[in-house]
Amino acid sequence: MSHDSIEDKSIKGAKVMGLLDRIGMVAKSNLNALVTAAEDPEKILEQTIIDMQEDLVQLRQAVAQSMAALKRQEQQYIQAQTQSTEWEKRAMLALQKGDEGLAREALTRKKSHADTAGALKGGVDQQTTQVDSLKRNLISIESKISEAKTKKEMLKARIQSAKAQENINNMLGKVSTNSASAVFERMEERVLMAEAKASASSELGMDNLESQFAALESGSGSSAVDEELEAMKAQMSLSAAKTTGALPPADANKPSVGNMIDSELDALRKQMDK
Repeated sequence: MSHDSIEDKSIKGAKVMGLLDRIGMVAKSNLNALVTAAEDPEKILEQTIIDMQEDLVQLRQAVAQSMAALKRQEQQYIQAQTQSTEWEKRAMLALQKGDEGLAREALTRKKSHADTAGALKGGVDQQTTQVDSLKRNLISIESKISEAKTKKEMLKARIQSAKAQENINNMLGKVSTNSASAVFERMEERVLMAEAKASASSELGMDNLESQFAALESGSGSSAVDEELEAMKAQMSLSAAKTTGALPPADANKPSVGNMIDSELDALRKQMDK
């Protein structure tokens, strides 16, 4: 593995860290400020969660790529170490056989693999630290998104409650309390009038009943009227006789004029007494 490829992986790691910082800034943003924005707070909260989840997906992909690169570097490092050890054994074998030139060539190969292993070891250590950091931040971002979702639901509930209260206030404002009071007053006046009529009817019925009993208690009935009527008839008969110049024929069964007058006077006295 060349030094350029190690630098490329470092650049990729820096980009991943930049993405992580951006996600962290979004997660730390104050959602309460969104409620006071001119746009619909519910839509803003929903869109914010969607953006955070999309960034989380990218972060997971970046972490997966970093872990895959680390695994590949570890394999290359192990392979370089294995090759270095193998060429060292071959150099030893060549010296044992008395072939110093071949041993020198084997040691040259061994050194090349050892240098590669050394370079890979630095990259592996750096990549391991970076992957561990990404994993920790990934867990933290997932937790922050979970908290943001909970807070979003709470804020949505508060927004809906505020809207409901506003609607109630608007409805109450549209209701005319003056007109409603006037209606109740008219209805109350009608009830009072109906009660008064019922009371008057009851009193009239009681008066009629009392007058009937008073007539019975007096015992007079209509006798006074009849007597007055008879007196008036007698008076009319007397007046007619005077006009014709003749007295009505005497009738032994009929009372005399003086008696009729006396009877009329008695009737008038009785009427006055009553």
